[in-house]
Amino acid sequence: MHVITTRWNWNRWMAAGTTAFIGAFGWTDVARADAVTDWHEIAANTLCTASTPERGPSTIVDVAIVHVAMYDAVQAIGGKYKPYHAQITGASGSPEAATAKAAHDTLANLFPTKAADLGTSYKEYLTKKGLKEDDPGVAVGQKAAADILALRADDGRAPNPMPAAFLGENAVGKWQTTPPQSGYYAQMAAQWLGAAKPFVIQNGSQFRAPTPPALTSERYAKDYNEVKGVGAATNSTRTPEQTELANFYRSEYLCPIFQQIPRDIAKAQSKSIDDSSRLLALVSMAIADTAITVWDSKKHFLLWRPITAIQQGENDGNPATAGDPAWQPFLTTPPYPDYTSGGNGVTGSMTRVLELVFGKDDVAFTVMSPSKEATQKTKNYSCFSDLAKDMVDVRIYQGLHFRFADEASRDQGKQVADVVFKNVGAPK
Repeated sequence: MHVITTRWNWNRWMAAGTTAFIGAFGWTDVARADAVTDWHEIAANTLCTASTPERGPSTIVDVAIVHVAMYDAVQAIGGKYKPYHAQITGASGSPEAATAKAAHDTLANLFPTKAADLGTSYKEYLTKKGLKEDDPGVAVGQKAAADILALRADDGRAPNPMPAAFLGENAVGKWQTTPPQSGYYAQMAAQWLGAAKPFVIQNGSQFRAPTPPALTSERYAKDYNEVKGVGAATNSTRTPEQTELANFYRSEYLCPIFQQIPRDIAKAQSKSIDDSSRLLALVSMAIADTAITVWDSKKHFLLWRPITAIQQGENDGNPATAGDPAWQPFLTTPPYPDYTSGGNGVTGSMTRVLELVFGKDDVAFTVMSPSKEATQKTKNYSCFSDLAKDMVDVRIYQGLHFRFADEASRDQGKQVADVVFKNVGAPK
């Protein structure tokens, strides 16, 4: 069984300002599987360090745009899989040059404030790989990027102008903003995301979650008391092991972790650039479509978070849920409703795609976290589904979600992943 090591050198990234190319996008001389995984890292670093608070979670769609363009560029040059959308006749040249150009053009369009650094990255990359700027593959990548950018224009991921701030509802059971957020974070982040255009599924409501348990139900009381105990900032019932896991997957580190896992798996398992472009395109599209699905459920049900629910527990009509006005979660609650969970949707879709691509769940891998709060920086897994199970527990230990929200989101991610895998990346 092959062991895949997932590594995010956070210290290297934060301290790399003295070297313009490496400092800007994290690409180094370390051997990479191929151009797709190289540019995945550049795209991921761009996403995870982009200063776009008004966009919030909707930037996850941007990464999928980049990967779809790379995928179509690679497949146009004698690839073995059917393209997603771009039909480029007579394509020739280096798949690596096509990949780099497709990634550069989409990233520069999506993150214009980083266009200069991306241009430097692109030229440095071609030089490093011995590629010429007039390689025929460059024109292929340019066409693929233009095609996908045109396809995704006005897709709803970045409204202009932005809608009025949505602060929730001041009613029992309904989500409302929670302190200490301010500025953009005092409103629901990316409130529009559930209505954005998906890549593969029909719309955000296609896999809308079932109605959450009633506030007066036994299931609600059970999950309420669970998160009240193990998810509390103080006087918690968390074990040291549970606290360690909560710190390992702290919210502020999920972006690099979620990007690094599929990239390292692609580097370790893919036999060709065709395979790695397909794997990462499938993962990124499934994650994006799941995020759209999750945000549809969040805005539709507008269920309050544990912090509000527990502080106002005496008002929910359930005798089994004692309120505590002073209760605080272990981590700061993100600015959007509880039901369903974004972290679990992403994890559920990603792990399900990986299982489908490799035809099995039992692939061992190691995740490395950049968390400064975690004592252990690595965690070993023997199968993809174990990571999905961990994330359900993690968001409860952190005090951020009810278990029913985590489980419903994981199921949504799996459903979306099944549709994406079935409809994209078939052999030619």
